[in-house]
Amino acid sequence: MTVTLLGATEIRSLAAELDVTPTKKLGQNFVVDANTVRKIVHAARVQQGERVVEVGPGLGSLTLAILEAGASVTAVEIDHRLAARLPQTAAEHGVEPGMLTVVDADALRVTELPGDPTVLVANLPYNVSVPVLLHFLETFDHLQRGVVMVQAEVAERLAAKPGSKIYGTPSVKAAWYGEWKLAGNVSRQVFWPVPNVDSLLVGFDRSEGERGSIEERGRTFQIVDAAFNQRRKMLRQALSGIFGSSAAASEALEAAGVAPTARGEDLTVDDYQRIAGANLAR
Repeated sequence: MTVTLLGATEIRSLAAELDVTPTKKLGQNFVVDANTVRKIVHAARVQQGERVVEVGPGLGSLTLAILEAGASVTAVEIDHRLAARLPQTAAEHGVEPGMLTVVDADALRVTELPGDPTVLVANLPYNVSVPVLLHFLETFDHLQRGVVMVQAEVAERLAAKPGSKIYGTPSVKAAWYGEWKLAGNVSRQVFWPVPNVDSLLVGFDRSEGERGSIEERGRTFQIVDAAFNQRRKMLRQALSGIFGSSAAASEALEAAGVAPTARGEDLTVDDYQRIAGANLAR
């Protein structure tokens, strides 16, 4: 049986049935355009037989598009009403039993994913997008690639490179896990209700092998936070609290091959990792 997708009329009908009023807090701007959900699935390079985790499936627009591509889905949904209804919606649209598993939980608290998915696909609200992505990349090392639809500002920051005005803490921390690139535009008109901000697709491919230990990652992220907490200050000043003094920070920076007068927004994740290594060696 062929999997069919949700249309705008059915999405509104489902929302009325469940008494769901889209809220800004939960980022419930539902996608009502079939071409857009298929575009996301294509950008994520979803293949038949793969296992995909979708965070925040909502009423199931994107879920059905992933299933249409022949992948199985582990869907993590925080709204109990939506989580309970999704399997029925899938069945009504031709999804075979066993292809969809729903996890009724807060994505930030999930520590296990049925099926060990290798691909992440999601439509994430602004306020939780970066924490959710970093949590999933840290917790589930079997995730090898993914595409998420987020507010344009978030997507651009995740994909930003050193030296750019929008390069910041999320840029460096995301780069710890792999390479991030913008993966496409999304029209405001494909959402219900229509948001007052632009959205973009951003994708990642996880780097081969582990970059460093849990301890090293934690220390690296601590240094990243300190560097960007005092943005545009020389690193010997910004990191003086971690190393005990500007002189000690300068010594560690020089040992890592980084100029003490450099600024945090100019460093790569490799630079930060070397600084963390110098600090761990102290």
